[in-house]
Amino acid sequence: MNPLAGVRGAARDEGHEGGEPEPIRIELLGGFRVSVGARIIEQSEWRLRKAASVVKLLTLAPSHHLHREQVMNRLWPGSGRKAASNNLRRVLHAARKVLDPDLGSRYLVSEDESLVLCPKSDLWVDVEAFEASASSARRSRDPAAYRSTVHLYTGDLLPGNLYEEWAEDRRVELRNKYLMLLIELSKLREERGDSGSAIEVLQEVVTSEPHYEKAHFNLMRLYAEAGQRYRAMQQYDRLRQSLARELGTEPEAASRHLYEEIVDGHLPTTG
Repeated sequence: MNPLAGVRGAARDEGHEGGEPEPIRIELLGGFRVSVGARIIEQSEWRLRKAASVVKLLTLAPSHHLHREQVMNRLWPGSGRKAASNNLRRVLHAARKVLDPDLGSRYLVSEDESLVLCPKSDLWVDVEAFEASASSARRSRDPAAYRSTVHLYTGDLLPGNLYEEWAEDRRVELRNKYLMLLIELSKLREERGDSGSAIEVLQEVVTSEPHYEKAHFNLMRLYAEAGQRYRAMQQYDRLRQSLARELGTEPEAASRHLYEEIVDGHLPTTG
């Protein structure tokens, strides 16, 4: 037997006992990715899907804190309380093992009847970084800050949980915020006399969300003001087709009125 093995084991145990949890980084936009310190947790490590779901729920929760009943109701809405409680115990154990076999209970903490994620360790979440950057950009009205913010939106929230009700409202909210930031960025570009860049930003919006009517409306107006009546009318046709195909609706009155103004040549142009 190696005489140093016992010493190393004792030192390792002592380090875990007195050490502090490492920083955690959690990404939810465009997919679920977790790293603990320098260690990246592979998707295959989340053998229990609900173990990952507990971490996702707490990551999205205010202050990363939820009552145990809230977690059980969201993850096992059709189960009785005893079954849901047993399920929760099992997935908590699994989630803690994935986060850290020795310190997992310090990352995923039980406090009375609640669960808290990372109460005593640094936690970085991409959703929070995106929303903080959005607030800062809107205060500054700086196009560069807007562009940096939209780059943080690397995809829709948790695409692997598309049919989970607990994620749907937040997914829609974040996507709408991303699209609105692009609309606001386009307006800022236009206010600075850069209609070309404003148009490019709006094209990003309609590529991402073909039935986003506000972006089509602004594109129609910018094309018409630049003397590109034919492109403006084409944009209206794209809007009409997208709404009919995806939503089964027609353009709103404001869009129809703008189209008629463009066809009649009544809209002032700068081209």
